[in-house]
Amino acid sequence: MITVDNLSFSFPQKDLYNNISFTLEEGQHCAFIGTSGSGKSTLIDILMDPERYLYDGKLEIDPEYRIGYVSQFLQDDQAKEMTVFEFIAEEFIKIQDEITSIYDEMATTSDMDSLMEKVQLALDAFESMDGDNFENNINKQLNLANLMKLKDLNISSLSGGEFKLIQVMKEMLHRPDLMIMDEPDVFLDFENLNALKKLINSHKGMLLVVTHNRYLLNHCFNKIIHLEDTEIQEFDGRYIDYNFLLLQTKVELQEIAVAEEEEIKRNENIVINLREIATNDSEASRGRALKARVRFTERLEARRIKAPFVDIKQPNIHFDVDHEPEDIPVVHVNNYSVAFDELLLDNVSFEMKATDKVAIIGANGTGKTTLLREVFKNNHASIEINADVKVAYLSQVQGEMLKDSNTILDEFIDAGFNTYDEIRSYLSNYGFEGEILNQKIESLSGGEKNMLQLAKVAASKANVLLLDEPTSHLDIYTQIALEKAIAEYKGAILMISHDFYSVVNGMDYVVIIEDKKIRKMGIEEFREMIYESHFNKDYLETEQKKKAVEMKIELALKDTNFELAKGLVNELEEVIKLL
Repeated sequence: MITVDNLSFSFPQKDLYNNISFTLEEGQHCAFIGTSGSGKSTLIDILMDPERYLYDGKLEIDPEYRIGYVSQFLQDDQAKEMTVFEFIAEEFIKIQDEITSIYDEMATTSDMDSLMEKVQLALDAFESMDGDNFENNINKQLNLANLMKLKDLNISSLSGGEFKLIQVMKEMLHRPDLMIMDEPDVFLDFENLNALKKLINSHKGMLLVVTHNRYLLNHCFNKIIHLEDTEIQEFDGRYIDYNFLLLQTKVELQEIAVAEEEEIKRNENIVINLREIATNDSEASRGRALKARVRFTERLEARRIKAPFVDIKQPNIHFDVDHEPEDIPVVHVNNYSVAFDELLLDNVSFEMKATDKVAIIGANGTGKTTLLREVFKNNHASIEINADVKVAYLSQVQGEMLKDSNTILDEFIDAGFNTYDEIRSYLSNYGFEGEILNQKIESLSGGEKNMLQLAKVAASKANVLLLDEPTSHLDIYTQIALEKAIAEYKGAILMISHDFYSVVNGMDYVVIIEDKKIRKMGIEEFREMIYESHFNKDYLETEQKKKAVEMKIELALKDTNFELAKGLVNELEEVIKLL
């Protein structure tokens, strides 16, 4: 078991944790969630190397524990000249070679004691990783992820998503006592995301995974650790059950809050009346009654239930346009082809109208980002943009659109804002307030950088948005706010996304890249195709019913109809049991 007990830690400009406690136990697959910038990656760093940090509280980890780690960022290892199999087997081969070398040395030396100790340590390490079966285990993992075709390819030829999966396999096959992964799903296409799901679910050891991916959250974990506003909440169970508990608690708290608000108002009226009486009547008992009522009202205010995990504030993302769009084509792609080492897209054509919301779907490395970037640049002979169109672009390569050496305030002066006060007011809608506005872009988390890109896109008031993986690194609450902004937007959107929920909740249709060609597909057909591949029809219908009941609960809460809301919560509980 790993135990964190009353841990507190701060940076000079920000408190991250205030007496947080949680445990990780053998066999648990734990999702680590929380809003962007809340300190998830820093807490992982503390777990991995506690000696680097000055924190209060206790952190209990067996010093002999081996911790495996997969970063949210691609590693330089991909530049190595080796095959996929050699990369995964690297540590096994290294220990094998070490054992062989020691045995060779034994044949020529009389100092056997030290060599016996060295060879035993190497043999123990090899055995703890099931080294005798490493080739068979690597083949099993590659088959599980449907990546056996990559086994003999050089790792430098892999897409980013394929290499991320290979990194996950490599760490898992080392059999660490604790496996930590920081947003391993970022930029994975849906097939690779499903492969990651299989790898997570087949892993026998303890897992701690930072993720905002709702697909993984709903299908991979049996424990949730939720970090918000310096506090932590633990939940043993599925994410879907945790969400239900939050919604159930929200209904209860809102009912209590309304009742307390009424009680506070009633007492305030009594205090006002007592003050009027005390003004005209100097009798001491009147003054004492007034003081007692004031104290009672203060106690009511003080004991209002604060629930930072129940009703987290979503950013106010809003995409606007300068003028209502006409129903005309805005983007026209005609016989577009692109090749690097090989042909990626071959004479593809499609057209977008002024209010179309379109997702580009395809495997990693099929040319999606190149196509979107070419549309943004608008200097390719096969791409035509309507002359009246204003285009805004969000890049998955955040350095393309944000300058690391800028502060947040400087970045938005460069974007056309006139004063720092104007920027402060605008960015408060996106959760950026206080000292963070003076931080340099390079110091921000991936989610915060993507949020800034969204803020810049929104400020442009463009009528065509080109969004390349806009949900990457974003927390769940921001993803939902983005979906709402997309639904309300009056212009056109061309979006690359591997986030299933963002596509089906916000897009009109998808264009799928397969075999170097593009084909159009409606959202319902796309939804059914995904579920047919990975779930079943009943699951799809049940999930849609769940969403419908949740929307009814939200409406009932808006109307403060708590009896109806509580009845719907019971209905929702029965639906969730079917998932």
